[in-house]
Amino acid sequence: MSKYLVGLICIVILLSSEGCRRRRMFRNAPPPPSTDTVTVKIPVRPDSVSTPSAPPSIDPKASVDQVDFAFLTAKSKVSFKSKEQDINNANVNLRIAKDSLIWLSVSGVGVEVARALITKDSVVVTDRVHREYSVYDYPTLSRRFNFNLTFDLIQSLLVGNLPLPQKPAQRVKNENDYLLLRQREGKVLVENYIGEENRKLKKLLVVEQPTRNTLTLDYEDFNALNNFLFPYTSLVTVNYKSENDGMPYQTVLRIRHTKVELTEKNPGFPFSIPPKYQRRP
Repeated sequence: MSKYLVGLICIVILLSSEGCRRRRMFRNAPPPPSTDTVTVKIPVRPDSVSTPSAPPSIDPKASVDQVDFAFLTAKSKVSFKSKEQDINNANVNLRIAKDSLIWLSVSGVGVEVARALITKDSVVVTDRVHREYSVYDYPTLSRRFNFNLTFDLIQSLLVGNLPLPQKPAQRVKNENDYLLLRQREGKVLVENYIGEENRKLKKLLVVEQPTRNTLTLDYEDFNALNNFLFPYTSLVTVNYKSENDGMPYQTVLRIRHTKVELTEKNPGFPFSIPPKYQRRP
């Protein structure tokens, strides 16, 4: 797998590699572990819901509509295909406390196989099939995926917001049926394609220099959610050249939300590591 991946696909790959290492593991998953667990302390800092607005220094005509919330919950179907794995319609439950926590649970045939907790400081993944867990910090993940990975970036990609903050000097221009906002993060060029009528991010193209590896993220099935338009389908396509054999490969990830709610009520973020679980290096 290429070292270049961004935000959301990074987390799904972690879940896939930690909790889905065998193609048919869902069928052979053991019962949930004992409730005799070591609890991880979770610092929830909910934000109040407010109407999103562009920073005063950014021209409102160039602003992009962003989803704002205190808590988000979603039930989703995730499909993932790469040269190593082919996972079809895994069930994923997602919970987000804005700017604080992202919680993911992956299950198949009614049995949970992996759970992840993403905080401002780290990503923790538990593999309930192999009874293991892994802990990652952002500097390590950033080196692994060759991109400045942060909590804010992952959260933005999950809800369909701009992956990088819009700066006053950055302007949008007309590009076919879109408004185009170009941004640069180190050696990575980001092109944001925005709907001219609704000002929603509809397509994201990321190109890494000098490898020319690319990531394309298409947001589809926009539906009204509270006072926002929310994308219920996301399609991520990564094209890259392997550093091992020099051959081109493709990874495709599709997320289809079946239910999404924005709420002011804390949905809870249950997460613990059983004492018998082994930590993976």
